[in-house]
Amino acid sequence: MDKFKKKEALDFHAKGRPGKIEVVPTKSHNTQRDLALAYSPGVAEPCLEIEKNPNDAYKYTAKSNLVAVITNGTAVLGLGDIGPLASKPVMEGKGLLFKIYADIDVFDIEVDQKNVDSFIETVKAISPTFGGINLEDIKAPECFEIERRLKEELDIPVMHDDQHGTAIISAAALLNALECVDKKIEDVKIVVNGAGAAAISCTKLYVSLGATLENILMCDSKGVIHTDRDDLTVYKEEFANTTSLRTLEEAMVGADVFIGLSKGNVLSVDMLKSMGVDPIVFAMANPVPEIDYNLAIQTREDVIMATGRSDHPNQVNNVLGFPFIFRGALDVRATKINEEMKLAAVRAIARMTKEMVPEEVLITYGERSLVFGKNYIIPKPNDPRLISEVAPAVAKAAIDSGVATLEIEDWEQYRHTLNKRMGRDNKLMRNVMSIAQRHPKRVVFAEADNYNVLKAALISKEEGIAEPILLGRKEKILAMIAENGFAFDSPIIIDPKNAEEDTRRERFGKILWMNRQRKGYTEYEAQRKMRERNYFGAMMVNIGEADAMISGITRSYPETIRPAIEIIGLEENVNRLAGLYVMITKRGPMFFADTTINVNPNAEELAGIASLVADSVKRLGIDPKLAMLSYSNFGSTKDPNTKKVQKAVEILHRDRPDLTVDGEVQANFALDRDSLKENFPFSHLVDRKVNVLIFPNLEAGNIAYKLLQNLGEVEAIGPVVLGLKKSVHVLQMASEVQEIVNMVALSVADAHSKRDK
Repeated sequence: MDKFKKKEALDFHAKGRPGKIEVVPTKSHNTQRDLALAYSPGVAEPCLEIEKNPNDAYKYTAKSNLVAVITNGTAVLGLGDIGPLASKPVMEGKGLLFKIYADIDVFDIEVDQKNVDSFIETVKAISPTFGGINLEDIKAPECFEIERRLKEELDIPVMHDDQHGTAIISAAALLNALECVDKKIEDVKIVVNGAGAAAISCTKLYVSLGATLENILMCDSKGVIHTDRDDLTVYKEEFANTTSLRTLEEAMVGADVFIGLSKGNVLSVDMLKSMGVDPIVFAMANPVPEIDYNLAIQTREDVIMATGRSDHPNQVNNVLGFPFIFRGALDVRATKINEEMKLAAVRAIARMTKEMVPEEVLITYGERSLVFGKNYIIPKPNDPRLISEVAPAVAKAAIDSGVATLEIEDWEQYRHTLNKRMGRDNKLMRNVMSIAQRHPKRVVFAEADNYNVLKAALISKEEGIAEPILLGRKEKILAMIAENGFAFDSPIIIDPKNAEEDTRRERFGKILWMNRQRKGYTEYEAQRKMRERNYFGAMMVNIGEADAMISGITRSYPETIRPAIEIIGLEENVNRLAGLYVMITKRGPMFFADTTINVNPNAEELAGIASLVADSVKRLGIDPKLAMLSYSNFGSTKDPNTKKVQKAVEILHRDRPDLTVDGEVQANFALDRDSLKENFPFSHLVDRKVNVLIFPNLEAGNIAYKLLQNLGEVEAIGPVVLGLKKSVHVLQMASEVQEIVNMVALSVADAHSKRDK
């Protein structure tokens, strides 16, 4: 590292609270009573229960979600034997990864012991604390013996990630790479360069997947491992082949696969050229691969490359595996991590690669698209699907192989629990998606020549939530589809300005003129408006040629909503529209209104907004609990602004007795049930989980949702337009693809409910 990067790294670890992890209380500790329950005397009760039944430790302590990351510091990253204390930053980092990827708590433990027997006894002695043990950075060959004996002698999952992590991830990549070139694992010639812990574990796993020992040549620093050598350890002897080949260069001739777990730049251009057709090269030495990525692809156009680096395609990264393997093992209280569980992880990771990549992953890695093929044979490390795909696969394999002590009966619910654990509990959006998939509609995409909109249209079609109608220049849209490799078969594309649409445009213009001729429209102006996509699309929805429309990514809110108001109009008994934002938070979905339309509604209008929102939330299958917000609490301040909110509450209590609503109330009391109950026990919101916040004016609502969106860990969906006869919704300018897809699903669900209504 250069001087700047070195300083940056040191500052990162030292500034603020030193290190990267901390212990956080999970129980209330505000009062003396809390402390007495947490420690003496209350703590005696769970102690006695555990004494009677040791398994109750999983019930009363953190054991069920606690993993030890243990090392003796003898083989740290690329640093070698730097000792246990110097390895602590790495172990803390491993703990951080466990937490952020799988919500697993970690104690890092650095053991000052190189003797195998002493190290094993130390780990065994502390093992009752933990639900699992991740061995880390222990040199070979000692690591093999340590892991084997601990797995045999302990009844909790034990895994040496340096061995099995790389093996699992590279095996998934290898299966997919072989599929890309139409080769079978049992037929290919594999050269493994390196004979350490990772190399041996990788090779064993490839054999479990079908590779044959006679087709594998392993090389160490002295060349090919063959049966005539008398310097082999027992671990290397397993891979000794009867062969006349002696060097890596000789072994590479005609090879189908190269697995590099050695050191940088040992694979030459000539060696690569000598490989067979469609060679697969996994150069996994870090930070310098066995052959430079760019050099390799320039040398062989047909090569499939993977490295350990994040700046090239196909990164073999252990973080794709270990958090989710332990997550699945812990959740069924597996007594070990066996071969079946590792193979299940391999196949789950390989399978994921062939499915559509979430937009958030593309944004993270600056990709426009990722499609299964030679440059995408393995998922990206930040793919949020990993926890809900790999952990269940591992858990099921543990159950099926007989090493689990808990059963999982509802696998779909388990996946939902995993997503919720990571703050990704999108139950609301799952419900909306489910409605949309059961009742897909024709949706007009008014700005289909925008990349994000076009991709969202494609995803909506593939997810079965909509039949897209694309508005825009046909030539441009078709060119974008071809350029980006979108599998958009026979798309419906309409250009309102094209001569092909003259007849329909004229018909639409006449309808608009008939509806607006006493509101200032001339027939000429009505015809001219129909050349604009928002007017054209809104008319398609109005007369039933489409069911919903979304627009607004390139136009202002008023420009987008005005055509819908003029053409479609308001629902019966609705006097004005309202704007709603759905905020996906860790406490569940929250609904904010009005955030986009009404600048300063009076009491009657505020009550109408609340009523509109409540009905919309009900249609989404959620029971609304409404707080009418202010800077005052139940008359504590008297001015026209607070009186307006008080009056709106009175109107709602009178006209909508079916609703749970109260106010005026400050936001902190509305969201803190204990504080509300303690201070305002008379409130209708006591013991209710508020999920709808009605703001007193547009300024407050708009500021609130934008602050939360940018400062909080939330996903904002909106703006949702409430009160139109038919489903038209407005996108935020510069919306991301997933945000647009969410809006499409909401639009479809809205169209379905409006049709039923």
